[in-house]
Amino acid sequence: MFAFFQNLPVPLQAAFLLTLSNVFMTFAWYGHLRSLASSPWYVAALISWGIALFEYLLQVPANRIGFTHFNVGQLKIMQEVITLAVFVPFSVFYLNQPLKLDYLWAGLCMVGAVYFIFRGA
Repeated sequence: MFAFFQNLPVPLQAAFLLTLSNVFMTFAWYGHLRSLASSPWYVAALISWGIALFEYLLQVPANRIGFTHFNVGQLKIMQEVITLAVFVPFSVFYLNQPLKLDYLWAGLCMVGAVYFIFRGA
């Protein structure tokens, strides 16, 4: 499987790793709101810190790989789009939050951000 990953184009490698890191990040930042709601905050913080380690183990290589193809601004906007794409289903399905049109409007704003950061690239 690792050989398959290395054969992917650099943009796909970066996007794949950023997506995985965002799954861990989202659980680290927000998962405790459901799964550890009755625990003291410091327990949630320590567990979240442990989860965030896996996020960093994926995010750092993603940015290093991505930086060979993208500039820093493009990487950041790419990460933000991925964050929204991961966060919306997480909040709806895991945290049982209502799906609102505000997510659509935020997504449209992100489309504008993608356009401006990638134009002329």
